[in-house]
Amino acid sequence: MAAATISNVTFVRPAKFYLSGFSNIPHVTYFYIFLCFVYIMTVVGNVLLLSVIYLVKTLHTPKYMIVFNLALIDLCGSTALIPKVLDTFLFDNRSIVYEACLSYMFFVWVFASVQSWTLVIMAYDRFIAICFPLRYHSIVTKPAVAAMLLLVWVVLLSLLAFLIGLFDHLSFCGSLVIQSFFCDHGPTYRLACNDTSLNYMMAWVIFLVVMCFPPMLISLTYVCIAIALSRIASHKERVKALKTCTSHLILVAIFYLPLLGTNIATMTSYLHPNARMINSTLTHTIPALLNPIIYSLKTEEVLNSIRKLCKNNRMININFPNKVTSF
Repeated sequence: MAAATISNVTFVRPAKFYLSGFSNIPHVTYFYIFLCFVYIMTVVGNVLLLSVIYLVKTLHTPKYMIVFNLALIDLCGSTALIPKVLDTFLFDNRSIVYEACLSYMFFVWVFASVQSWTLVIMAYDRFIAICFPLRYHSIVTKPAVAAMLLLVWVVLLSLLAFLIGLFDHLSFCGSLVIQSFFCDHGPTYRLACNDTSLNYMMAWVIFLVVMCFPPMLISLTYVCIAIALSRIASHKERVKALKTCTSHLILVAIFYLPLLGTNIATMTSYLHPNARMINSTLTHTIPALLNPIIYSLKTEEVLNSIRKLCKNNRMININFPNKVTSF
């Protein structure tokens, strides 16, 4: 751990960092087994959802473009985090190369950030569907949704690349032990022994962009939705419109409430590092497991599409049993 390289005489680059997360937790192996189960089910659920949306032409709509993006993010985000966490702690490979640590940090936060703004785009979809139902198909079009998703990806990739690029101006001449379960930004840049004010400012920018603005925008859209629903005379129509929002509201709750709760608890009172890390791990992984179940796989439209695919496959097997291809 003492090995380091000096770049331009000014900046000291460590050869490796050391992840100290999940220390002195009794029976922690069961938690790692649980994470393994979560990852397997996340992959199965999201791959199934991605496959159904890709194969069923009737699901090639703006709404399911957003759902496809969310499922892809959930799959990639879980893959970026959980296998590495299991490798680090279950197999005790706690040392991580400097460059690999920064890559790890970049991908985990990129996928979490894009997921946050995808929930905003979903809220926009519900807002237009309820407040402007007659104009929905002219406003929420495939090009419009594609442009919003592309903008989100480009902006967040640029912000996170700049955030990680600021590590080139840091020197690590003291402790190289990261007090976290992955190469988290805050615990890593605070190990530097020179000026970190720019890193601190960018951390706040990312916090505002990822954790503050999206829930504020989502709340604003639901205020507008509530006002629109209050003007609907029929109670039955009001309930029917509200039901279309419940799945999205559940996704918003399971994504933002634990993250905001952990950050507020950390800033306002003492939170044991192990409690913070376990909560953060679940916050990063459980939404990706639940999203395809809550938002898509339980909806009648997707279930009918799955039944249709299964029926078509069954018909192919009946009509062409033991088909042999000759050359």
